[in-house]
Amino acid sequence: MELEESKQGALDRFGDYEHQEKLTRRLLLKLDFRILPMLALLFLCSFLDRTNVGNAKIIGLESDLNITDHQYDIGLTVFYLFYICSELPSNLVLKKASPKLWLPFLTVVWGIITMCLGFVQNYGGFVTVRALLGIAEGGLLPGMVLYLSSFYRRTDLALRIGLFYTAASLSGAFGGLLARGLAEIAPRGGLEGWRWIFIIEGLLTFACGALSFFVLPNSLESASFLTTEEREFGCDRLMLDNPISVDGTLAAEEQSFMWSEVRRGVLCVQLWLSAFAYFSILSGLYSFGLFLPTIIKNLGFAKDANEVQLWSVIPYAVAAVVTVIVAIISDRLHLRGVIMLFTLPIAIIGYAVIANIDSPRVQYGMTFLMATGQYASVPCILVWMSNNSAGHYKRATTSAMQLAIANCGGFVATFNYPSKDGPQFHRGHTIILGLLVFAWFMILFNVLYCAKVNRDKRNGKYDQYAGYNDDRNPDFKMVL
Repeated sequence: MELEESKQGALDRFGDYEHQEKLTRRLLLKLDFRILPMLALLFLCSFLDRTNVGNAKIIGLESDLNITDHQYDIGLTVFYLFYICSELPSNLVLKKASPKLWLPFLTVVWGIITMCLGFVQNYGGFVTVRALLGIAEGGLLPGMVLYLSSFYRRTDLALRIGLFYTAASLSGAFGGLLARGLAEIAPRGGLEGWRWIFIIEGLLTFACGALSFFVLPNSLESASFLTTEEREFGCDRLMLDNPISVDGTLAAEEQSFMWSEVRRGVLCVQLWLSAFAYFSILSGLYSFGLFLPTIIKNLGFAKDANEVQLWSVIPYAVAAVVTVIVAIISDRLHLRGVIMLFTLPIAIIGYAVIANIDSPRVQYGMTFLMATGQYASVPCILVWMSNNSAGHYKRATTSAMQLAIANCGGFVATFNYPSKDGPQFHRGHTIILGLLVFAWFMILFNVLYCAKVNRDKRNGKYDQYAGYNDDRNPDFKMVL
Protein backbone atom coordinates (compact mmCIF):
# COMPACT_ATOMS: atom_id res chain seq x y z
CA MET A 1 0.00 0.00 0.00
CA GLU A 2 2.83 2.40 0.88
CA LEU A 3 4.49 1.61 -2.43
CA GLU A 4 1.31 2.39 -4.37
CA GLU A 5 0.89 5.67 -2.47
CA SER A 6 4.51 6.52 -3.21
CA LYS A 7 3.98 5.84 -6.91
CA GLN A 8 0.74 7.83 -6.95
CA GLY A 9 2.69 10.74 -5.52
CA ALA A 10 4.48 11.00 -8.84
CA LEU A 11 1.29 12.63 -10.16
CA ASP A 12 1.11 15.31 -7.45
CA ARG A 13 2.09 18.01 -9.93
CA PHE A 14 -1.33 17.54 -11.55
CA GLY A 15 -3.19 18.71 -8.47
CA ASP A 16 -5.09 16.97 -5.70
CA TYR A 17 -6.60 13.48 -5.83
CA GLU A 18 -10.01 14.74 -6.94
CA HIS A 19 -8.53 16.61 -9.92
CA GLN A 20 -6.43 13.59 -10.86
CA GLU A 21 -9.54 11.41 -10.84
CA LYS A 22 -11.31 13.85 -13.16
CA LEU A 23 -8.28 13.90 -15.43
CA THR A 24 -8.20 10.09 -15.49
CA ARG A 25 -11.87 9.81 -16.41
CA ARG A 26 -11.52 12.46 -19.12
CA LEU A 27 -8.37 10.89 -20.53
CA LEU A 28 -9.79 7.35 -20.64
CA LEU A 29 -13.06 8.56 -22.14
CA LYS A 30 -11.24 10.33 -24.97
CA LEU A 31 -8.96 7.37 -25.63
CA ASP A 32 -11.89 4.94 -25.53
CA PHE A 33 -13.99 6.90 -28.00
CA ARG A 34 -11.10 7.55 -30.38
CA ILE A 35 -9.16 4.27 -30.36
CA LEU A 36 -11.49 1.41 -29.37
CA PRO A 37 -14.20 1.80 -32.04
CA MET A 38 -11.54 1.88 -34.76
CA LEU A 39 -9.72 -1.17 -33.41
CA ALA A 40 -13.04 -2.98 -33.00
CA LEU A 41 -13.86 -2.20 -36.62
CA LEU A 42 -10.46 -3.50 -37.81
CA PHE A 43 -10.81 -6.67 -35.76
CA LEU A 44 -14.37 -7.13 -37.02
CA CYS A 45 -12.98 -6.99 -40.56
CA SER A 46 -10.22 -9.41 -39.62
CA PHE A 47 -12.56 -11.99 -38.20
CA LEU A 48 -15.02 -11.59 -41.07
CA ASP A 49 -12.30 -12.07 -43.66
CA ARG A 50 -10.96 -15.07 -41.76
CA THR A 51 -14.24 -16.93 -41.26
CA ASN A 52 -16.38 -15.86 -44.24
CA VAL A 53 -15.02 -18.88 -46.08
CA GLY A 54 -17.24 -20.99 -43.79
CA ASN A 55 -20.31 -19.08 -45.00
CA ALA A 56 -19.15 -19.34 -48.63
CA LYS A 57 -18.63 -23.08 -48.29
CA ILE A 58 -22.28 -23.88 -47.66
CA ILE A 59 -23.53 -21.86 -50.65
CA GLY A 60 -21.36 -23.30 -53.38
CA LEU A 61 -17.65 -22.49 -53.02
CA GLU A 62 -16.54 -26.14 -53.17
CA SER A 63 -18.71 -27.14 -56.11
CA ASP A 64 -17.91 -24.04 -58.18
CA LEU A 65 -14.16 -24.42 -57.67
CA ASN A 66 -14.42 -28.19 -58.07
CA ILE A 67 -12.53 -28.88 -54.84
CA THR A 68 -13.06 -31.59 -52.22
CA ASP A 69 -13.54 -31.23 -48.48
CA HIS A 70 -9.91 -32.25 -48.03
CA GLN A 71 -8.65 -29.58 -50.44
CA TYR A 72 -10.83 -27.00 -48.70
CA ASP A 73 -9.22 -28.00 -45.39
CA ILE A 74 -5.75 -27.63 -46.89
CA GLY A 75 -6.65 -24.08 -47.96
CA LEU A 76 -7.58 -23.27 -44.36
CA THR A 77 -4.41 -24.91 -43.05
CA VAL A 78 -2.16 -22.87 -45.37
CA PHE A 79 -3.85 -19.68 -44.14
CA TYR A 80 -3.09 -20.47 -40.50
CA LEU A 81 0.49 -21.51 -41.27
CA PHE A 82 1.35 -18.17 -42.87
CA TYR A 83 -0.74 -16.27 -40.33
CA ILE A 84 1.28 -17.75 -37.47
CA CYS A 85 4.66 -17.16 -39.12
CA SER A 86 3.96 -13.44 -39.62
CA GLU A 87 2.95 -12.56 -36.03
CA LEU A 88 6.31 -12.20 -34.27
CA PRO A 89 8.15 -10.38 -37.11
CA SER A 90 5.23 -7.97 -37.42
CA ASN A 91 5.27 -7.15 -33.70
CA LEU A 92 9.03 -6.59 -33.64
CA VAL A 93 8.83 -4.02 -36.47
CA LEU A 94 5.64 -2.32 -35.20
CA LYS A 95 7.43 0.39 -33.22
CA LYS A 96 9.98 1.16 -35.95
CA ALA A 97 7.36 1.12 -38.71
CA SER A 98 4.97 3.30 -36.61
CA PRO A 99 1.62 1.84 -35.46
CA LYS A 100 -0.28 4.60 -37.28
CA LEU A 101 1.16 3.37 -40.57
CA TRP A 102 1.62 -0.36 -39.93
CA LEU A 103 -1.84 -1.34 -38.68
CA PRO A 104 -3.72 0.49 -41.48
CA PHE A 105 -1.25 -0.87 -44.06
CA LEU A 106 -1.89 -4.47 -42.98
CA THR A 107 -5.65 -3.91 -43.09
CA VAL A 108 -5.66 -2.35 -46.56
CA VAL A 109 -3.49 -5.16 -47.96
CA TRP A 110 -5.63 -7.99 -46.62
CA GLY A 111 -8.78 -6.20 -47.82
CA ILE A 112 -7.40 -6.29 -51.35
CA ILE A 113 -6.43 -9.96 -50.95
CA THR A 114 -9.91 -10.83 -49.66
CA MET A 115 -11.46 -9.29 -52.76
CA CYS A 116 -9.14 -11.49 -54.85
CA LEU A 117 -10.75 -14.56 -53.24
CA GLY A 118 -13.93 -13.64 -55.06
CA PHE A 119 -12.20 -14.19 -58.41
CA VAL A 120 -10.30 -17.45 -57.87
CA GLN A 121 -11.18 -20.17 -60.36
CA ASN A 122 -9.50 -23.29 -59.05
CA TYR A 123 -7.84 -25.04 -56.12
CA GLY A 124 -4.40 -23.54 -56.79
CA GLY A 125 -5.76 -19.99 -56.77
CA PHE A 126 -7.75 -20.67 -53.60
CA VAL A 127 -4.69 -21.93 -51.68
CA THR A 128 -2.40 -19.14 -52.94
CA VAL A 129 -4.76 -16.33 -51.99
CA ARG A 130 -5.46 -17.88 -48.57
CA ALA A 131 -1.68 -17.99 -47.93
CA LEU A 132 -1.30 -14.29 -48.81
CA LEU A 133 -4.28 -13.47 -46.61
CA GLY A 134 -2.59 -15.20 -43.67
CA ILE A 135 0.60 -13.15 -44.10
CA ALA A 136 -1.33 -9.87 -44.16
CA GLU A 137 -3.67 -10.62 -41.26
CA GLY A 138 -1.15 -12.20 -38.89
CA GLY A 139 0.25 -8.98 -37.47
CA LEU A 140 -3.03 -7.30 -36.56
CA LEU A 141 -4.10 -8.82 -33.23
CA PRO A 142 -0.66 -8.96 -31.52
CA GLY A 143 -0.03 -5.48 -32.89
CA MET A 144 -3.27 -4.15 -31.41
CA VAL A 145 -2.55 -5.67 -27.98
CA LEU A 146 0.94 -4.12 -27.98
CA TYR A 147 -0.47 -0.83 -29.28
CA LEU A 148 -3.07 -0.61 -26.50
CA SER A 149 -0.43 -1.24 -23.83
CA SER A 150 1.16 2.08 -24.82
CA PHE A 151 -2.05 3.97 -23.95
CA TYR A 152 -3.59 2.12 -20.99
CA ARG A 153 -2.40 0.89 -17.61
CA ARG A 154 -2.35 -2.83 -16.82
CA THR A 155 -5.57 -2.59 -14.82
CA ASP A 156 -7.39 -0.88 -17.70
CA LEU A 157 -6.57 -3.35 -20.44
CA ALA A 158 -8.95 -6.31 -20.02
CA LEU A 159 -12.07 -4.20 -20.50
CA ARG A 160 -10.59 -2.43 -23.52
CA ILE A 161 -9.45 -5.64 -25.16
CA GLY A 162 -12.78 -7.21 -24.21
CA LEU A 163 -14.62 -4.39 -25.99
CA PHE A 164 -12.74 -4.71 -29.25
CA TYR A 165 -12.57 -8.51 -29.07
CA THR A 166 -16.34 -8.47 -28.73
CA ALA A 167 -16.20 -7.43 -32.37
CA ALA A 168 -15.13 -11.03 -33.06
CA SER A 169 -18.33 -12.27 -31.45
CA LEU A 170 -20.42 -9.71 -33.27
CA SER A 171 -18.66 -10.55 -36.53
CA GLY A 172 -20.15 -14.01 -36.26
CA ALA A 173 -23.58 -12.47 -35.99
CA PHE A 174 -22.95 -9.73 -38.54
CA GLY A 175 -21.16 -12.16 -40.83
CA GLY A 176 -24.17 -14.45 -40.89
CA LEU A 177 -26.52 -11.58 -41.72
CA LEU A 178 -24.16 -10.11 -44.30
CA ALA A 179 -23.57 -13.49 -45.94
CA ARG A 180 -27.32 -14.02 -46.19
CA GLY A 181 -27.76 -10.64 -47.88
CA LEU A 182 -24.80 -10.96 -50.23
CA ALA A 183 -25.84 -14.44 -51.29
CA GLU A 184 -29.03 -12.87 -52.68
CA ILE A 185 -26.95 -10.86 -55.17
CA ALA A 186 -26.21 -13.97 -57.22
CA PRO A 187 -26.01 -14.34 -60.06
CA ARG A 188 -24.90 -10.77 -60.79
CA GLY A 189 -22.14 -9.73 -63.16
CA GLY A 190 -21.55 -13.37 -63.96
CA LEU A 191 -20.44 -14.04 -60.37
CA GLU A 192 -21.99 -16.48 -57.87
CA GLY A 193 -23.27 -15.33 -54.48
CA TRP A 194 -20.32 -16.69 -52.48
CA ARG A 195 -17.94 -14.62 -54.63
CA TRP A 196 -19.81 -11.44 -53.72
CA ILE A 197 -19.28 -12.26 -50.02
CA PHE A 198 -15.52 -11.97 -50.51
CA ILE A 199 -15.65 -8.99 -52.87
CA ILE A 200 -17.94 -6.80 -50.76
CA GLU A 201 -16.35 -7.73 -47.42
CA GLY A 202 -12.87 -7.14 -48.87
CA LEU A 203 -13.95 -3.72 -50.12
CA LEU A 204 -15.32 -2.86 -46.66
CA THR A 205 -12.02 -3.93 -45.09
CA PHE A 206 -10.04 -1.75 -47.51
CA ALA A 207 -12.19 1.26 -46.62
CA CYS A 208 -11.82 0.65 -42.87
CA GLY A 209 -8.04 0.32 -43.18
CA ALA A 210 -7.80 3.63 -45.04
CA LEU A 211 -10.02 5.31 -42.42
CA SER A 212 -7.90 4.00 -39.53
CA PHE A 213 -4.85 5.92 -40.81
CA PHE A 214 -6.68 9.17 -40.12
CA VAL A 215 -8.22 8.09 -36.80
CA LEU A 216 -5.53 6.19 -34.84
CA PRO A 217 -2.89 8.25 -32.97
CA ASN A 218 0.69 7.05 -33.09
CA SER A 219 1.27 7.49 -29.34
CA LEU A 220 0.03 9.37 -26.28
CA GLU A 221 2.59 12.10 -26.88
CA SER A 222 1.32 12.73 -30.42
CA ALA A 223 -2.44 12.37 -29.75
CA SER A 224 -3.75 15.67 -31.08
CA PHE A 225 -7.25 15.12 -29.64
CA LEU A 226 -5.81 15.35 -26.10
CA THR A 227 -4.87 18.59 -24.34
CA THR A 228 -1.26 19.18 -23.29
CA GLU A 229 -2.16 18.44 -19.68
CA GLU A 230 -3.94 15.20 -20.65
CA ARG A 231 -0.99 14.00 -22.73
CA GLU A 232 1.50 14.68 -19.92
CA PHE A 233 -0.80 13.14 -17.32
CA GLY A 234 -1.39 10.08 -19.49
CA CYS A 235 2.35 9.49 -19.96
CA ASP A 236 3.06 9.89 -16.24
CA ARG A 237 0.12 7.67 -15.38
CA LEU A 238 1.51 4.89 -17.57
CA MET A 239 4.78 5.16 -15.64
CA LEU A 240 2.92 4.04 -12.49
CA ASP A 241 3.03 0.48 -13.84
CA ASN A 242 6.81 0.63 -14.08
CA PRO A 243 9.11 -0.72 -11.35
CA ILE A 244 11.02 1.49 -8.92
CA SER A 245 14.66 2.23 -9.73
CA VAL A 246 17.45 2.15 -7.13
CA ASP A 247 17.09 5.86 -6.31
CA GLY A 248 13.38 5.39 -5.57
CA THR A 249 12.07 7.00 -8.75
CA LEU A 250 9.98 5.27 -11.41
CA ALA A 251 12.22 3.50 -13.93
CA ALA A 252 11.62 4.29 -17.59
CA GLU A 253 10.91 1.21 -19.70
CA GLU A 254 13.72 0.09 -21.98
CA GLN A 255 12.87 0.98 -25.58
CA SER A 256 15.99 0.02 -27.55
CA PHE A 257 15.92 -3.28 -29.39
CA MET A 258 17.98 -6.09 -27.84
CA TRP A 259 17.98 -9.75 -28.86
CA SER A 260 18.40 -10.62 -25.18
CA GLU A 261 14.88 -9.26 -24.56
CA VAL A 262 13.51 -11.43 -27.36
CA ARG A 263 15.28 -14.45 -25.86
CA ARG A 264 13.97 -13.59 -22.37
CA GLY A 265 10.46 -13.49 -23.79
CA VAL A 266 10.79 -16.83 -25.60
CA LEU A 267 12.12 -18.55 -22.44
CA CYS A 268 9.39 -17.13 -20.16
CA VAL A 269 7.51 -19.91 -18.30
CA GLN A 270 4.29 -17.91 -18.25
CA LEU A 271 4.40 -17.58 -22.03
CA TRP A 272 4.27 -21.33 -22.59
CA LEU A 273 1.61 -21.99 -19.95
CA SER A 274 -0.71 -19.27 -21.25
CA ALA A 275 0.08 -20.03 -24.90
CA PHE A 276 -0.86 -23.71 -24.56
CA ALA A 277 -4.07 -22.72 -22.77
CA TYR A 278 -4.87 -20.15 -25.44
CA PHE A 279 -4.09 -22.72 -28.15
CA SER A 280 -6.73 -25.01 -26.67
CA ILE A 281 -9.30 -22.22 -26.44
CA LEU A 282 -8.68 -21.05 -30.01
CA SER A 283 -8.96 -24.62 -31.28
CA GLY A 284 -12.52 -24.48 -30.01
CA LEU A 285 -13.21 -20.92 -31.12
CA TYR A 286 -11.96 -21.42 -34.66
CA SER A 287 -13.85 -24.70 -34.94
CA PHE A 288 -16.93 -22.92 -33.72
CA GLY A 289 -16.57 -20.03 -36.15
CA LEU A 290 -15.76 -22.13 -39.19
CA PHE A 291 -18.26 -24.90 -38.69
CA LEU A 292 -21.20 -23.45 -36.72
CA PRO A 293 -23.18 -22.96 -40.00
CA THR A 294 -22.50 -26.58 -40.94
CA ILE A 295 -23.48 -27.80 -37.46
CA ILE A 296 -26.75 -25.85 -37.52
CA LYS A 297 -27.50 -27.05 -41.05
CA ASN A 298 -27.09 -30.66 -39.97
CA LEU A 299 -29.32 -30.21 -36.92
CA GLY A 300 -32.24 -30.17 -39.34
CA PHE A 301 -34.48 -27.38 -38.04
CA ALA A 302 -33.30 -24.70 -40.51
CA LYS A 303 -35.16 -24.89 -43.81
CA ASP A 304 -32.38 -23.54 -46.07
CA ALA A 305 -28.91 -21.97 -46.09
CA ASN A 306 -30.29 -18.47 -45.51
CA GLU A 307 -32.08 -19.59 -42.36
CA VAL A 308 -28.88 -21.31 -41.19
CA GLN A 309 -27.08 -17.94 -41.37
CA LEU A 310 -29.78 -16.35 -39.22
CA TRP A 311 -29.71 -19.11 -36.59
CA SER A 312 -25.93 -18.64 -36.30
CA VAL A 313 -26.38 -15.02 -35.18
CA ILE A 314 -27.86 -15.54 -31.71
CA PRO A 315 -25.07 -17.47 -29.89
CA TYR A 316 -22.51 -14.86 -30.97
CA ALA A 317 -24.67 -11.97 -29.77
CA VAL A 318 -25.09 -13.51 -26.31
CA ALA A 319 -21.37 -14.24 -26.08
CA ALA A 320 -20.57 -10.60 -26.91
CA VAL A 321 -22.55 -9.28 -23.94
CA VAL A 322 -21.07 -11.78 -21.48
CA THR A 323 -17.52 -11.10 -22.74
CA VAL A 324 -17.77 -7.41 -21.87
CA ILE A 325 -19.23 -8.15 -18.42
CA VAL A 326 -16.42 -10.60 -17.62
CA ALA A 327 -13.79 -8.11 -18.82
CA ILE A 328 -15.19 -5.44 -16.48
CA ILE A 329 -15.05 -7.85 -13.54
CA SER A 330 -11.49 -8.85 -14.47
CA ASP A 331 -10.28 -5.24 -14.41
CA ARG A 332 -12.15 -4.39 -11.22
CA LEU A 333 -10.66 -7.38 -9.36
CA HIS A 334 -7.25 -7.11 -11.06
CA LEU A 335 -7.45 -10.82 -11.87
CA ARG A 336 -6.96 -12.70 -15.14
CA GLY A 337 -6.29 -16.42 -14.70
CA VAL A 338 -8.53 -16.73 -11.66
CA ILE A 339 -11.46 -15.39 -13.72
CA MET A 340 -10.81 -17.95 -16.46
CA LEU A 341 -10.98 -20.77 -13.92
CA PHE A 342 -14.68 -19.87 -13.69
CA THR A 343 -15.49 -19.04 -17.33
CA LEU A 344 -13.90 -22.06 -19.04
CA PRO A 345 -16.13 -24.62 -17.26
CA ILE A 346 -19.14 -23.00 -18.97
CA ALA A 347 -17.76 -24.03 -22.37
CA ILE A 348 -16.65 -27.41 -21.01
CA ILE A 349 -20.22 -28.18 -19.97
CA GLY A 350 -21.50 -27.11 -23.41
CA TYR A 351 -19.13 -29.43 -25.28
CA ALA A 352 -19.74 -32.32 -22.88
CA VAL A 353 -23.49 -32.14 -23.46
CA ILE A 354 -23.53 -31.48 -27.22
CA ALA A 355 -21.19 -34.42 -27.84
CA ASN A 356 -23.56 -36.88 -26.16
CA ILE A 357 -27.12 -35.58 -26.71
CA ASP A 358 -29.10 -36.19 -29.94
CA SER A 359 -31.81 -33.54 -29.51
CA PRO A 360 -31.29 -30.70 -32.07
CA ARG A 361 -32.84 -28.14 -29.71
CA VAL A 362 -30.55 -29.13 -26.83
CA GLN A 363 -27.54 -29.13 -29.16
CA TYR A 364 -28.37 -25.64 -30.37
CA GLY A 365 -28.79 -24.51 -26.75
CA MET A 366 -25.32 -25.83 -25.97
CA THR A 367 -23.80 -23.63 -28.69
CA PHE A 368 -24.63 -20.69 -26.40
CA LEU A 369 -22.53 -22.17 -23.58
CA MET A 370 -19.74 -23.10 -26.02
CA ALA A 371 -19.54 -19.56 -27.41
CA THR A 372 -19.97 -17.78 -24.07
CA GLY A 373 -17.39 -19.77 -22.08
CA GLN A 374 -14.72 -19.47 -24.76
CA TYR A 375 -15.21 -15.87 -25.84
CA ALA A 376 -15.48 -14.62 -22.24
CA SER A 377 -12.08 -16.21 -21.48
CA VAL A 378 -10.22 -14.58 -24.35
CA PRO A 379 -9.78 -10.96 -23.10
CA CYS A 380 -8.32 -12.24 -19.83
CA ILE A 381 -5.76 -14.56 -21.44
CA LEU A 382 -4.99 -12.11 -24.24
CA VAL A 383 -4.06 -9.33 -21.80
CA TRP A 384 -2.49 -11.53 -19.10
CA MET A 385 0.86 -11.99 -20.85
CA SER A 386 1.08 -8.28 -21.65
CA ASN A 387 0.26 -7.43 -18.02
CA ASN A 388 3.11 -9.58 -16.73
CA SER A 389 5.79 -8.50 -19.22
CA ALA A 390 7.78 -5.29 -18.81
CA GLY A 391 10.27 -3.99 -21.34
CA HIS A 392 8.80 -3.13 -24.76
CA TYR A 393 10.53 -5.84 -26.77
CA LYS A 394 9.92 -8.58 -24.23
CA ARG A 395 6.24 -7.60 -24.25
CA ALA A 396 6.27 -7.53 -28.06
CA THR A 397 7.83 -11.00 -28.11
CA THR A 398 5.55 -12.64 -25.54
CA SER A 399 2.39 -11.10 -27.01
CA ALA A 400 3.24 -12.27 -30.52
CA MET A 401 4.60 -15.68 -29.49
CA GLN A 402 1.54 -16.40 -27.37
CA LEU A 403 -0.70 -15.70 -30.34
CA ALA A 404 1.53 -17.58 -32.78
CA ILE A 405 1.36 -20.72 -30.64
CA ALA A 406 -2.31 -20.24 -29.90
CA ASN A 407 -3.23 -19.78 -33.55
CA CYS A 408 -1.94 -23.27 -34.26
CA GLY A 409 -5.40 -24.11 -32.99
CA GLY A 410 -6.49 -23.26 -36.51
CA PHE A 411 -4.90 -26.51 -37.68
CA VAL A 412 -7.02 -28.44 -35.20
CA ALA A 413 -10.13 -26.52 -36.25
CA THR A 414 -9.53 -27.19 -39.93
CA PHE A 415 -9.69 -30.96 -39.66
CA ASN A 416 -11.86 -31.35 -36.58
CA TYR A 417 -15.34 -31.29 -38.14
CA PRO A 418 -15.32 -33.26 -41.41
CA SER A 419 -18.71 -33.56 -43.06
CA LYS A 420 -18.70 -37.34 -42.66
CA ASP A 421 -18.91 -36.92 -38.86
CA GLY A 422 -22.21 -35.05 -39.05
CA PRO A 423 -24.77 -34.48 -37.78
CA GLN A 424 -23.55 -35.47 -34.29
CA PHE A 425 -19.83 -34.51 -34.69
CA HIS A 426 -19.11 -36.53 -31.55
CA ARG A 427 -15.40 -36.87 -32.29
CA GLY A 428 -14.87 -33.16 -32.96
CA HIS A 429 -16.78 -32.03 -29.87
CA THR A 430 -14.92 -34.55 -27.69
CA ILE A 431 -11.52 -33.32 -28.93
CA ILE A 432 -12.38 -29.72 -28.07
CA LEU A 433 -13.77 -30.84 -24.72
CA GLY A 434 -10.45 -32.49 -23.87
CA LEU A 435 -8.49 -29.42 -24.99
CA LEU A 436 -10.59 -27.09 -22.84
CA VAL A 437 -10.02 -29.27 -19.78
CA PHE A 438 -6.29 -29.15 -20.57
CA ALA A 439 -6.54 -25.33 -20.86
CA TRP A 440 -8.15 -25.13 -17.42
CA PHE A 441 -5.18 -26.91 -15.85
CA MET A 442 -2.66 -24.74 -17.74
CA ILE A 443 -4.40 -21.66 -16.37
CA LEU A 444 -4.35 -23.10 -12.87
CA PHE A 445 -0.60 -23.84 -13.10
CA ASN A 446 0.03 -20.32 -14.40
CA VAL A 447 -1.89 -18.73 -11.52
CA LEU A 448 0.13 -20.80 -9.04
CA TYR A 449 3.39 -19.89 -10.81
CA CYS A 450 2.62 -16.14 -10.76
CA ALA A 451 1.67 -16.37 -7.08
CA LYS A 452 5.00 -18.07 -6.38
CA VAL A 453 6.95 -15.33 -8.22
CA ASN A 454 5.17 -12.65 -6.16
CA ARG A 455 5.92 -14.57 -2.97
CA ASP A 456 9.58 -14.93 -3.93
CA LYS A 457 9.80 -11.20 -4.62
CA ARG A 458 8.37 -10.42 -1.18
CA ASN A 459 10.91 -12.80 0.37
CA GLY A 460 13.86 -11.06 -1.30
CA LYS A 461 14.75 -13.72 -3.89
CA TYR A 462 14.66 -11.12 -6.70
CA ASP A 463 16.54 -8.36 -4.86
CA GLN A 464 19.50 -8.62 -7.27
CA TYR A 465 17.19 -7.16 -9.94
CA ALA A 466 16.33 -4.02 -7.94
CA GLY A 467 16.54 -1.03 -10.24
CA TYR A 468 15.96 -3.09 -13.42
CA ASN A 469 13.40 -1.53 -15.73
CA ASP A 470 11.62 -4.79 -16.51
CA ASP A 471 9.42 -7.45 -14.90
CA ARG A 472 12.31 -8.98 -12.91
CA ASN A 473 12.35 -5.95 -10.61
CA PRO A 474 11.04 -6.97 -7.14
CA ASP A 475 8.68 -3.98 -7.30
CA PHE A 476 6.91 -5.40 -10.38
CA LYS A 477 4.07 -7.64 -9.16
CA MET A 478 2.55 -10.35 -11.35
CA VAL A 479 -1.17 -10.24 -12.06
CA LEU A 480 -2.84 -13.53 -11.11
